[in-house]
Amino acid sequence: MAVLAKNLWSLFKLRISLAIMLCALAGIAVAPGPALAGWQMALLSFAVLLSAASAGAFNHYVECDLDARMPRTRDRPFVTGYFHRGPVWLSVILGLLAAAVLLAGLATNWAAAGYVFLGAFVYGVVYSVWLKRRTWLNIVLGGLAGSFAVLAGAAAVDPALSATPVILAVVLFLWTPPHFWSLATVLHAQYRDAGVPMLPVVLGDRAAAWATLAHTVALALLSLLPGLYGMGPVYLAGATLGGGWFLWKSVLLVRDPGPAAAAANFRASLIQLTLLLLAAMADRWLLG
Repeated sequence: MAVLAKNLWSLFKLRISLAIMLCALAGIAVAPGPALAGWQMALLSFAVLLSAASAGAFNHYVECDLDARMPRTRDRPFVTGYFHRGPVWLSVILGLLAAAVLLAGLATNWAAAGYVFLGAFVYGVVYSVWLKRRTWLNIVLGGLAGSFAVLAGAAAVDPALSATPVILAVVLFLWTPPHFWSLATVLHAQYRDAGVPMLPVVLGDRAAAWATLAHTVALALLSLLPGLYGMGPVYLAGATLGGGWFLWKSVLLVRDPGPAAAAANFRASLIQLTLLLLAAMADRWLLG
């Protein structure tokens, strides 16, 4: 049972899926309008989780050959043969996505359901199928997956999106590349040997570090902008602390663009995102 649970956790990328669900909850929190009923919020959150899980499993499905080439991913269940990569699993993955979109639409509205679908489509098809093997821009456009989760939450409150959730969605779009480029710097040799054109492989670690810093500066500044649209001191404190820490670690990465600094910057990106999303929810739901 423990082995099955471990492989399901890996297949559906549930750590990432839960983070994307958190993005949707933040979108609900910052969107002005009548509050969703508790059951609506729960069902939409579950729909986003299902959608992200289906996209994560599809990523495993289409990248099985790449995963087999990298030590980081060689123990994934399609690679090891624990799960058989075939039409049954493909049907399950597509069924989960269809259920997620239907659930989001019935629980809230079809605008929110559309964003739920787009998040999975961008990660599963645009990133994994179209871009991953072709261009270093893969993760730049792939970053829209998290942005659509924010918009799904906001659209559930009001399909006519307001400024704050749109800004937060752009912050998520800017966050994904430096987050992943930091990891790709740590795993530079693995991506190079697997033939995956991540930015550090294509342009080198130093160029990737400068690109990471540029994105971090932009997202840290932009994350403060919701203060002009009604977000309060708790949000601004989380945005300032998280953004400042991520920015400092990105500066250190530029100074020493190696695996150690990249790993520290990767961790800082997770801290920044967690603080930002939790502060957004706390600002509206605890103090609002």
